Amino acid sequence: MKKILVAAAVMACFGTAGAAEDINVDIAVIGAGGAGLSAAVQANELGAKVVVIEKMAMVGGNTVRAAGGLNATETALQKAKGTKDSVEIMYFDTMKGGHWLNDPALVRTLAEKSASSVDWLLAHGGDFRDVGLMAGATFPRTHRPTGGALVGPEVVRTLYTAAKAEKIDIRTNTQATKILTDKTGRVTGIQVKDKNGTYTIHSKAVVNAAGGFGANNELVSKYVPRLKGFATTNHPGATGDGLLLAEKIGANLIQMDQIQTHPTVVPKVGEMITEAVRGNGAILVNKEGKRFFNELQTRDAVSAAILKQKDGIAYLFFDSDMQKSLKATNGYIKQPYCLTGATLDEIAGKMGVPAADLKATMDAWKAGKAANKDAFGRADMPRNLDKGPFYAIAVTPAVHHTMGGIKIDPLTQVYNVKGQVIPGFFAAGEVTGGVHGGNRLGGNAQADIVTFGRIAGQQAFIFARQLDAQKK
Repeated sequence: MKKILVAAAVMACFGTAGAAEDINVDIAVIGAGGAGLSAAVQANELGAKVVVIEKMAMVGGNTVRAAGGLNATETALQKAKGTKDSVEIMYFDTMKGGHWLNDPALVRTLAEKSASSVDWLLAHGGDFRDVGLMAGATFPRTHRPTGGALVGPEVVRTLYTAAKAEKIDIRTNTQATKILTDKTGRVTGIQVKDKNGTYTIHSKAVVNAAGGFGANNELVSKYVPRLKGFATTNHPGATGDGLLLAEKIGANLIQMDQIQTHPTVVPKVGEMITEAVRGNGAILVNKEGKRFFNELQTRDAVSAAILKQKDGIAYLFFDSDMQKSLKATNGYIKQPYCLTGATLDEIAGKMGVPAADLKATMDAWKAGKAANKDAFGRADMPRNLDKGPFYAIAVTPAVHHTMGGIKIDPLTQVYNVKGQVIPGFFAAGEVTGGVHGGNRLGGNAQADIVTFGRIAGQQAFIFARQLDAQKK
């Protein structure tokens, strides 16, 4: 993960603008993660003058840490593999995965527009041609780089390249301190602060894509006390600033207590092991060397099951066959936290589990695969997991995604606490609530940020042009 972040920093750093002088633009975007960059690129391509401000020293936000992929249905890549997925099935999977707490209109938009999101990224030179299966999905719909490499760096690379080519003004080390409104309640810009001081960005529309609050444990534990002290997979800047700024101008914050933990995070290290590892065939065993749950259940369910095991820890177990099937594992197996053994006896010794119990577990797994009937109800069992060397990584849950946030509609318009649209204000990505309900399916965050980021860019452009027309 450190190599990914360093690469992203080298790739995606922008210098701040010179003196702290007020500027005028069509659209101001808060946050340069996947949603913000999607909005900016889309709006710029439509003809808007855009500025993006980012409080961190590099662009990418949590997006650069994303591992699994981007969910999309009815894509040409799916059809080429003979996958009979559909908008209705993705809609059902997402609603069911979110415990039916999702906003149905947002989920339908997500599913209907997901294929065009992949097409748009491909058109900008992105590599999302590998299609895999992740937990909670009926069919393989997770689009990722060739060979199953990490998706986030590729999304950021693709969008950064487009932003650079289009000469979009992106200002890092620049923090939004206030969202400005006029006496009618229309958003008119943002106040920002950089190393040179405070200045105002006057704009016809604002897109809030500042991300979630998973790295702010004080705020996390305020809404979900049991998560106090939990580690997080989020980058340090995911502190909820954008939510608080929106709340100050009356934006309605919804489902703030819906906070997801990712089940497979390395204890004390904080590195998230992508869900695609389980999707490609890995299993979970406890400190007794025994399986205890269906690895492809939703993240909240798997997290809860791991926390019930001894010390709240499980081992992600896989063999060389699975490892070779997924490029994302190339980095994991080189790390000190990844245990390696040529035989089951050797890996069991390093894990500190009874070898006889681990062998019995693997015999049961193979028997279940042969009979196409798993004792824990896992439907997809792609590998025997019997080819050495074997690998094991200790994992535990950590705060991963905050599903609650600003209330929006399918056009990404922001609503206030009175149920009214705040004119000129749009939001997309993890700063919003309602898309994922009570649990986010792996792969849906990338679909969310690109799909609704693009919509926010489109709608902000339309609003700006309508405002221009009214002034004529």
